[in-house]
Amino acid sequence: MDTNPTQSQGDEPVFTVRPEEEGRFGRFRLISWWDQAKLSRARILVVGAGALGNEIIKNLALLGIGNLLIADMDRIENSNLSRSVLYRAADKGHPKAKVAAAAARDLYPAMRVNHFDGNVVHDLGLGVFRWADLVIGGLDNREARLAINRACYKLNKPWIDGAIEQIQGVARVFQPDGPCYECTMSPTDWKLLQSRRSCNLLSRQDMQEGKTPTTPTIASIIAGVQCQEALKIIHQMDTIAGRGWMFAGLSADSFQVEYQRNPDCLSHDPLERVDRLEARADSITLGELLEIARQRLGHRANLELGRDVLEKLVCPRCGQEERVFASLGKVGAAMADCPQCPNTRREVRTFYQITGRESFLDCTAAQIGVPAFDILIARTADRAIGLELSGDAPAILGDLYGGQEDLEWT
Repeated sequence: MDTNPTQSQGDEPVFTVRPEEEGRFGRFRLISWWDQAKLSRARILVVGAGALGNEIIKNLALLGIGNLLIADMDRIENSNLSRSVLYRAADKGHPKAKVAAAAARDLYPAMRVNHFDGNVVHDLGLGVFRWADLVIGGLDNREARLAINRACYKLNKPWIDGAIEQIQGVARVFQPDGPCYECTMSPTDWKLLQSRRSCNLLSRQDMQEGKTPTTPTIASIIAGVQCQEALKIIHQMDTIAGRGWMFAGLSADSFQVEYQRNPDCLSHDPLERVDRLEARADSITLGELLEIARQRLGHRANLELGRDVLEKLVCPRCGQEERVFASLGKVGAAMADCPQCPNTRREVRTFYQITGRESFLDCTAAQIGVPAFDILIARTADRAIGLELSGDAPAILGDLYGGQEDLEWT
């Protein structure tokens, strides 16, 4: 990092900028309200490392953001090279998140940066969202946006969404006390989301993912606005929270739209608090987690998972059962076919709560598909608190984890 912690004021360390970094950020400090130390302390999660994500990551590195985690599940393709400033021809076939993290470090060597190569909907634990001060999305699908939105609102974290198509785009800021992404979703959005599921709720692998036509110019414009809003959030300034900034490339017109909060929106469900557990997903059992939940909230508490879990597939004809234990969205529709009975679709048995009556309470959280560094919810009729698997933090955060003091985020 470009800062050194010196003496403390209360629980907050004071950061001073290293002499060798003074010149690097000298032009920024000519801005009257600029505070480089705030940028050096900032923890940002960027989800998506495509065209939009590349521009976001590049901007954050140039600005001197101190802590950055990049999440993406894709590999670099030849078509990325015309729209992604961080990638080179030799990078084809490599993970986007890993290559982008290395490129960010090249741009700003003092940055602490790590990558997550996996599915952000099913494999990225909620602890990462609690670690972050701010989440910035460079995404191209509704399912990921909805998952990020619910994670951020559960943990009272702001996030900045961006979307581009051809030479037009939108940047929008969502704060926990205002309308969220789910509030803006139309019936068409929900219909398109539902089309990704088969009749038995398994993922339709035959769905052809559309390739959105974009250019590096519109990615640069929208990412620039996203990072500008991030700067304002970090400096605790007014933003376009609850609004979207639209840019129409053909006419070069821009305008803002204001969103309304939907009183029935399911995303507005913040946790009362989050308790850290010095445990890992691959070592603590569901029974132990349920016991902790009931110690904290009473004997009526249940344990709630962050996603529907497919327990087993059951053939209605032969009665054969197959245990699966995976996030429902990760299981393809082809798995529903019974291997013993031709033309027979097996029934899907799922769960999202642990009540104490399950036969698999001795399984670890990881064995039923709970990702590392996740937050499970202890819930009663009127209370909900999070139980964070903080023992996974070093493995997930990597260079971003500096010891136990790093777990004192709010």
